[in-house]
Amino acid sequence: MTKEHEQLLLELTAIPTAAGREGRVVSFINDWLSDRDDIRMDADPSGNLTVSFKEPSGNAAPIYFTAHLDHPAFVVERIIAPATLELAFRGGVMDDYFNDARVEVIIHDDSSHPGTLIEKTEPTTESPYKHYICELDEPCESVTTQDIARWLLPKPEIKDGQIHTVACDDLAAAACMMIAFDNIRAERAEGKHKADVRLLFTRAEEVGFIGALAAVRHNTIPNDAKVIALENSRAFPEAPIGGGPIVRVGDRLTIFSPRLTDDIARIAEDIAGGPATPKASQKQADMPKWKWQRKLMAGGACEATVFCHAGLDATCVCLPLGNYHNMANLDEAQAGTIENPKPGREYVSLDDAQGMIDLLTACGSRLPDPPKSKTSQRLEDLWQQRRLILEEN
Repeated sequence: MTKEHEQLLLELTAIPTAAGREGRVVSFINDWLSDRDDIRMDADPSGNLTVSFKEPSGNAAPIYFTAHLDHPAFVVERIIAPATLELAFRGGVMDDYFNDARVEVIIHDDSSHPGTLIEKTEPTTESPYKHYICELDEPCESVTTQDIARWLLPKPEIKDGQIHTVACDDLAAAACMMIAFDNIRAERAEGKHKADVRLLFTRAEEVGFIGALAAVRHNTIPNDAKVIALENSRAFPEAPIGGGPIVRVGDRLTIFSPRLTDDIARIAEDIAGGPATPKASQKQADMPKWKWQRKLMAGGACEATVFCHAGLDATCVCLPLGNYHNMANLDEAQAGTIENPKPGREYVSLDDAQGMIDLLTACGSRLPDPPKSKTSQRLEDLWQQRRLILEEN
């Protein structure tokens, strides 16, 4: 991965954001667009953003890469005193991580005001989330109920081939699709193809896919589109960090469009020169150097479920994620073998991120006319080669 792309990942994943308060990320995307005269951005009535080419594209169905702009974080619900705030947490994190947790309130001028969670309070009908009283280290007269807060964590950094940062989910995937889109722009400019690739940035995913639900109600995505939702999904031993980007066949709620998933897996296999996992007759040492994975990833749910449920042709590609939703030592916390677990920075592998970029770039040019399914070909070959066995007594 180039230093420029590493810097994009570091900058984007460090931006404060929360469901319904994604404005800082939107500003970053606007800045990114400012020197790209060949593309445009449109907002649907709910603030989901679509980036597309100004010049005409081919006649094939459009391809959408989607990522969400929010990350689990707090919003300022009520100002009790200059140093005492009530915060509401928009996202899914285990209660144990909130005990005496250190947070930072980010106000309109981007200044940070550290504090400590001291008490849990009751949610309201209007704000049905976890509520906490936060005591700031120093009073702040400028805080408003438009401000957000997040865990107080060390600054983002790259070490040992991984990016450790505040919000990989889902801003690392957003960065990858922006880089891949630039690659596709370059291919179009060189006359290699005119693929109609678009980016969709959705809002408020962390509180129940609300932006994606709005997008399908607004018909933001055409009915004939091929949709690749991008995610950062909790890593497991069978889906490890460093094992490559994951072609996700489903989540804990449903499975995704089988043919589209198979098409993307075929493209990944062509890039790698081999399958995601070794056959029984192969050794690990025989596997390709370009790694990829094909997994269910049932540890959570993603927007591909929303798009599939709406009748769209949709699937998911994700990065295996460490410290999911900033929950460090999550396995131990769930097992009850650690007391008072602390929030930590999320992390993903740079090689996995580069693999996602490579795969999306290839999907941009190849999905309009996808390669023939190896599964279909294999089944046909088996029938032709062995059907006579059914004529034996």
